Formats: sequence, C-alpha cells, structure tokens
Amino acid sequence: MLFSVRSQFVDAVSDPVLNKMLDQLLQQDIINDEEKDSVATKTKADKARTLIDMVRKKGARASSDVIKLIRKLDVHLSEKLHLS
Repeated sequence: MLFSVRSQFVDAVSDPVLNKMLDQLLQQDIINDEEKDSVATKTKADKARTLIDMVRKKGARASSDVIKLIRKLDVHLSEKLHLS
C-alpha cells in the first residue's frame, strides 16, 4: 500500500511531519539511529522517498506502522492518500 501512494506522499507530506515520523519510528525500534540520521540530512522530497523505501523493505508490520503514523500525525494527508 505504501508503494502505491509513494509519489503522492512525497509531494504532499510536510517536513515537520516527516521529522515527527522519524522520531516516532526510532522510538518504536522500526528504524535505528543510523537510518534516522541518514534520512534526516536529505531534502524533504528525498527524505520522504527514502523513508518510504526504507520502511517498505522492513516488511508489512513496519509499513502498517507508518500508515498508522500518517493517520495520527496528518489526518488531511491520510485522507488525501486514502489511508484512513
């Protein structure tokens, strides 16, 4: 599901939401410090692309957790991506 909304997510997500997502994914042990740091240094679009691709490679549970985070952190974006 994340792959199908990847380009829309990249275009629409805000930098503050991405940063909150990174923090929460780190707290939930979905990503590690090194992964967070490598994503955090990129431009907004590259940050969004890298985050989606990184999480997708971690499997269905991680992808599901990201979808839940999008719903929690940005309801409007979640509705726009039809994730709600």
